Formats: sequence, structure tokens, C-alpha cells
Amino acid sequence: MPALPPSFPLPPLLLRQLIETALAEDLGSAGDLTTLATIPAGRHAIGTLNARQDGVAAGIEVAATTFEMLDPSLEVDVLVDEGDRLAAGTTLLSVHGEASALLSGERTALNLLGHMCGIATATGALVDAVEGTGAKIACTRKTLPGLRAFQKFAVRCGGGINHRFGLHDAVMIKDNHIIAAGGITPALRAAKAHLGHTVKIEIEVDTLDQLEEVLAEGADIVLLDNMSPDQLRAAVAKTEGRATLEASGNVTVKTVRAIAETGVEVISSGWITHSAPNLDIGMELELA
Repeated sequence: MPALPPSFPLPPLLLRQLIETALAEDLGSAGDLTTLATIPAGRHAIGTLNARQDGVAAGIEVAATTFEMLDPSLEVDVLVDEGDRLAAGTTLLSVHGEASALLSGERTALNLLGHMCGIATATGALVDAVEGTGAKIACTRKTLPGLRAFQKFAVRCGGGINHRFGLHDAVMIKDNHIIAAGGITPALRAAKAHLGHTVKIEIEVDTLDQLEEVLAEGADIVLLDNMSPDQLRAAVAKTEGRATLEASGNVTVKTVRAIAETGVEVISSGWITHSAPNLDIGMELELA
């Protein structure tokens, strides 16, 4: 897998804002009623967060921060790195301190951690499947509102790369833009006239005839949507390196190798963020 950054790539303020929203949703205006009613103050415990399935680690810092935000006195011991391969039974982190804080943070931490590990695991399966082809696996904007940064980081933990983060940081002309602009050529010419020289232009096509028109006008990246492997190979031959080619549509662990072997540089998948199964992670508690 490619090298990962040493820590979660969000400023601490933004990281905490996202976690605070998740905690507020769970604790509401009255706090954790069950814990308040049953756990005496001062009771200490150790919680261990363990993978119950094989997978890929992602969101370790998110989970640790969740507990630390509830109680800064908690001692959090991180035992794996982001992007590590996990065997079932692996302990990801342990938390020692007030039992009430451990119990109140348990579900939020596990929700975020399991979701992010699931995305990293799904991404890793695609990355493994295309090993040796040179193709890169990318995510899309098909993410849950508010969690995009977490989900895109999880893709990186799985060995994938990030597509654009939003409408604000890249130009991607899709089929409905083409319709609204009056065609491929008008859309590309308008984009070039509007943008500065530092912004790349990507455009989506779903036929080889459309690709010919794009190549005649010029674009930096071409998204080949729902093309068969034979069509993708023909597109690679036609393009001759004049644009980066990205394939999307019907990307699964079973199909991705054949897609990669056509010669496309990037394969994008919305599934790895919007539908990846949660990795089963649980917290075991014992009194300290």
C-alpha cells in the first residue's frame, strides 16, 4: 500500500467538530441516561476495541479522539496504525479511565471506526485485485453528508486515491452538463474560456464517438462511463496518451481486474464509500 500521512489529515478543530456533532446526536440534551442511572462516579474500567473480522484499519485517530473529547483524563493506547491489515481478534486501541465515559462514547466511536474500517477494507480488496496493472482505485462524491472527509481518508487507508472532494476543487463535466451546455464541444470550450490554466478539466463520455469529439477538442481527463473491457481497450488505443483515462461503472472485485488490464489509469467506484459493509468491531469492558 502507498505511504500514509502520519496522522488524520484534518485540522484538529475540524476533526473535533465532526465528532462533536456525532456525540451530540447520541447524548442529546440529557446525556447518557442509562449510564447516569447505573454507574457510580469514580468507577474505572478498561475498554478494548477489537476487530471481529479481518480487514483494514481506518479511523483509529477518530475513535481515540471521540473518547478523549468525552473525558480528557482517559488514557488511550493506540495499538495499530491507519492502513494496517487486521486479523480477526486484533485489538485496535484500549481506553482506561472512568467507566461512564467509556460507555457513553462506545457507540459513537464504534460507529465511526467500523464504518471507516469497512471502507478501507472494501478499497483494499479492489487495490489487491488490480495489483501489477498500474491502475489506481479512486473514490467519488457518493458519500454521506458530513462524513466525506472521514470516508475519503478511509479510502486512502485502503490504498486508494481521492477523486475531487467537492464541486469546488475540480471541474468534471458530466452527461447532464453536456446536455445543458448544448453538447461536448460547447461544454469544453466554455470551460476552457472560464477557467485558469492551473485547473484541469475532466469530462464524461459513454461512447467511443463521444471520445473522438473530446480528443478533437482536448481535455485533461476523460471518464469512460459503463464501457465494456473491449470498449475500454479501444478507448485507450484511440487516446494514445493524450488524456488520462478513468473508467467507472460495474466495478466489483470480480470485474475490476479485467477493467484494469485494458490500460486505463484510474478506476473510480462509488460503492466503496456509499455501500461498503461495516467492519464488525466491538468493545470489551473490564473493571480496572
